[in-house]
Amino acid sequence: MTAFLHDDFLLTTDTARRLYHEVAKHQPIYDYHCHLPPDQIAVDRQFANLTQIWLAGDHYKWRALRTAGVNEDLITGSTTTDYEKFLAYCRIVPSLVRNPLHHWSHLELRRFFGIDLLINEANAPKIWELANAKLATKAFSARGILASSKVAVVCTTDDPADSLEHHVAIAQAGIKTRVYPTYRADKLMAVGAPAVFNAWCDQLAARAGIDIADLAGLLEALDRRHAFFHSLGGRLSDHGLENLPDADCTEAEAAAIFVQTRAGRAATPEQAAKWIWHVMVYLGRLDAKRGWTKQLHLGALRNNNSRLLKRLGADAGVDSIGDFPQARALSRYLDTLDRENALPKVVLYNLNPADNYVFAAMIGNFQDGSIAGKIQFGSGWWFLDQKEGMEWQINALSALGLLSRFVGMLTDSRSFLSYPRHEYFRRILCKLLGEDVAAGLIPDDEAALQKLVRDICHDNAVAYFGLEFARDW
Repeated sequence: MTAFLHDDFLLTTDTARRLYHEVAKHQPIYDYHCHLPPDQIAVDRQFANLTQIWLAGDHYKWRALRTAGVNEDLITGSTTTDYEKFLAYCRIVPSLVRNPLHHWSHLELRRFFGIDLLINEANAPKIWELANAKLATKAFSARGILASSKVAVVCTTDDPADSLEHHVAIAQAGIKTRVYPTYRADKLMAVGAPAVFNAWCDQLAARAGIDIADLAGLLEALDRRHAFFHSLGGRLSDHGLENLPDADCTEAEAAAIFVQTRAGRAATPEQAAKWIWHVMVYLGRLDAKRGWTKQLHLGALRNNNSRLLKRLGADAGVDSIGDFPQARALSRYLDTLDRENALPKVVLYNLNPADNYVFAAMIGNFQDGSIAGKIQFGSGWWFLDQKEGMEWQINALSALGLLSRFVGMLTDSRSFLSYPRHEYFRRILCKLLGEDVAAGLIPDDEAALQKLVRDICHDNAVAYFGLEFARDW
């Protein structure tokens, strides 16, 4: 019988084992999209206990706890202790078999704390004691964890109206891991909610030092903040949308929608679609102007449970896969920018696995020879960042594009303990390549295979995103 999570976990061939142990596992991590809180990196947060770093804010684990029948008070409640929350999770982990959380949770304890105990109620006190003792040391501060994980680059997710003061502080601290802001203007899209949109516009105006009295003022403020992100080293933007709207919008129509919303009258769904199209084209032009990469996260059906949304707010673990049409409007969007010679580098992420071949085919339409893999089909995201989902994405990309130009894995996480997901991805990549060699589907060329693994795990991202970082990892 094979041991659980043994050294060759997922590595089914000799070639896979060589590629992982000799090449993949040693590559630094280039985490070009995540939701780590920059304020915690700025102050180098020391976590008081395992619950605070392992369970707090992790909506993957929250969903599992609810499904296992755990009361919400033991998940997000304020009347239960951190230990009680930890114990509740340990109780359910044995029931998570075949869910990726079962692998991830054990990998997180093993890789960071050297704890190879099975996670269950009986072992919970010992796990709590061992992990908390290490968390009390400087090596397990926020920055210490990034360094021990060989994280060369972190790109957080930031609002254009954010001061970015924490990014300034991190840059001044001179830590080895380079941390950059990513420009994500979610509230810009909220013309259907005037209170949200107008409060955000006022904040943006203050940050940009400009009066946002009309559409021209708003666009100028967005440009100024884009330039400020650029001055701090930021080179990526991001958008989380159900899908791109298939709606034309003139400048006059967009200006009228802006005036209406600023006056407190909500845009209709048709007006909102026009607005989103107009500002998304503008933001694409900004990215192209400064040589940035645009990320499009498409397909999430968010905030399904209104009761938990009201209690906990967004990101409560009540989002799911949506079945929105994607291809036509996405094609129009990329083509609109391409016709203007204003198409930036783009990474497309789909949440519905039914769109794997749609996205893998779409990227080939807009490659222009200016940079290898200019339009990318991004790694398996959210509900797809598990073994099967990663394999689907890699296989679709390989079949319709060039796996050799893929920029690889990211964490998309709020947790400092999520970096074993890169190990998970790298093992899966090496597994697939090793099995192809064994089947005679690709050449048994060790030098070429090693280069391919290095490129996908690290080097392609370095060349593609153009971010500065320390190379002596």
